[in-house]
Amino acid sequence: MDVLISFINSLPGAFGQGLAWGIMAIGVYITFRILDVADLTVDGSLATGGAVAALCISQGWNPWLALVMAILAGMLAGLVTGLLHTACGIPAILAGILTQLALYSINLRIMAIGSDAKTKATLALSVDKQELLISSRYIRALDLTNPLFLLVILTVVVIALLYWFFGTELGCSLRATGANQAMARAQGINTNSCKVLGLVVSNGLVALSGALLAQYQGSSTVDMGRGAIVIGLAAVIIGEVLLGKVFRNFALKLLSSVIGAIIYYVVITLVLRLGLESTDLKLLTALVVALFLTIPYWKGRYFTKTVRKEAGSNA
Repeated sequence: MDVLISFINSLPGAFGQGLAWGIMAIGVYITFRILDVADLTVDGSLATGGAVAALCISQGWNPWLALVMAILAGMLAGLVTGLLHTACGIPAILAGILTQLALYSINLRIMAIGSDAKTKATLALSVDKQELLISSRYIRALDLTNPLFLLVILTVVVIALLYWFFGTELGCSLRATGANQAMARAQGINTNSCKVLGLVVSNGLVALSGALLAQYQGSSTVDMGRGAIVIGLAAVIIGEVLLGKVFRNFALKLLSSVIGAIIYYVVITLVLRLGLESTDLKLLTALVVALFLTIPYWKGRYFTKTVRKEAGSNA
């Protein structure tokens, strides 16, 4: 009973984490599902977004402006990955690794700006000293200070903007590039430019998520993005497996990634309350992703054939 009560009390925090990471999952969805590109820049660009936002806020900037600066920093990281891939001919997965590796050092430098140190691994934020948009301190508040309200609004705005963008000619070109590059080129689409644009948009969203997480948890750390790509993939896959047949609309598919992130953090919270050590979270994440990747494969390989055989015998 104590475990159940503790789990229920932890649910608001799980929903808050899930919504913040859900915006990152939408960014992963763009590269993983729309562009069909494995982008590992995510682990670095999420920390970059957090570092830039934390730096701006600690220097007295408006937190909304700090979000904008974080998004621009993430878009720049995506641009670098895109140019390494398209202009330099480096495979996408390796280009992402190179950018991610470089961002580790850059993030250390960013958080040290304005201090005597040359590098800094952590930059703390306090809702008492700085103006923050969201804070986990108010996660159970029954007023507008609760971070869930703003996170829901931002999620809806992001999905609405992406739904509009991917309905434009440029957005359709980007989707065509991911679906069939050869056909897209035959239609006169510059597939390299579309790849770069997709990576820019994706990492801009990832950095936005990092900026929100830094405020939510009260600090930005150089390692806050470690394993982010796996969490993003877990959210996308969970959403697709559980809601894929129901959510057909493009906007709903983006929403399913956010719901997948929430479910992921609810499961993580439950498992932690049952006694799993926090050091085992990476193992649990890997198992969750492997499980949800396996389910569609097993379903198509074994259960579909069974149904077809039964249909054939009845005929």
